[in-house]
Amino acid sequence: MEYVKFGGTGFEVSKICLGCMTFGDPGRGNHVWTLGEEESRTIIKQALDLGINFLDTANTYSDGSSEEIVGRAIKDFAKREDIVLATKVFNRMRPGPNGAGLSRKAIFDEIDNSLRRLGTDYVDLFQIHRFDYTTPIEETLEALHDVVKAGKARYIGASSMYSWQFAKMRYTSRLNGWTQFVSMQDHLNLLYRGEEREMLPFCEDQKIAVIPWSPLARGRLARDWDAKTARTETDEFGKTLYRQAEDADRKIIETVGRLAKAHGVSRAQIATAWILQKSAVTAPIIGASKPHHLSDAVGALTVKLSAEDVAALEEPYVPHHVEGFK
Repeated sequence: MEYVKFGGTGFEVSKICLGCMTFGDPGRGNHVWTLGEEESRTIIKQALDLGINFLDTANTYSDGSSEEIVGRAIKDFAKREDIVLATKVFNRMRPGPNGAGLSRKAIFDEIDNSLRRLGTDYVDLFQIHRFDYTTPIEETLEALHDVVKAGKARYIGASSMYSWQFAKMRYTSRLNGWTQFVSMQDHLNLLYRGEEREMLPFCEDQKIAVIPWSPLARGRLARDWDAKTARTETDEFGKTLYRQAEDADRKIIETVGRLAKAHGVSRAQIATAWILQKSAVTAPIIGASKPHHLSDAVGALTVKLSAEDVAALEEPYVPHHVEGFK
């Protein structure tokens, strides 16, 4: 495993992050394709054995059961200080007023709920899952600062939003002497490259860690165009993505397959190697449901794409409207 500094901070993470949305009680929340606890623990143990020290979950994944499973697995399989543990806040966790969003009340309630489910006193990275259009950013940012000062989070990060929103929030924190975001978890893969326009250059300039979600485009880049899986049939959010340029997408997937054969590796390794070679990217978030998903991800660290390979993968792409904000 390779380790890198997390953006402009002093701590280090594995160059592969384990995404934990795959883990959770299928009967809780709206992710009926998730793995139960025993299967999840097997994958988490494998990730730790491979040297992955960075785990990313969220309060909303499987209605909190992802955090519960991850927390128990860390307690059983690792030393807490060896793990970089990330979670998120924003999405609805209960009906009625104050059950979602980034108000001071919601942030303070949800960090405590997450810590209880995770069985830990702190998270290393506390992220806002989306931009909250209904709460003043000053309220959100001061609350996040206070969470850090209370020792409940070491660092704060953000996820998918417009670049101007992220810049505005980060500089508002700087002006007020509050804790600043150190990372951006954004939507980036061979089928969706909108973040290349503004977000990636901004993050690279400001030394902000970039940890892309869905680097395999919900698995589309790892299989034939027409292949179906249980997740593709039941992943309601996934069904809203990758519908804008299907002709171009098909060509990209075909090129991934061709290069996989040429390099003697899997399609997933080609797609992951493409995102790893981007200078702004710190660690892609890999959602694994089978052992070979992790071995493919780690194996991608040694796959070296030539400039011609990268050009061939990128050539069919056409610009997309924003996808992945919700």
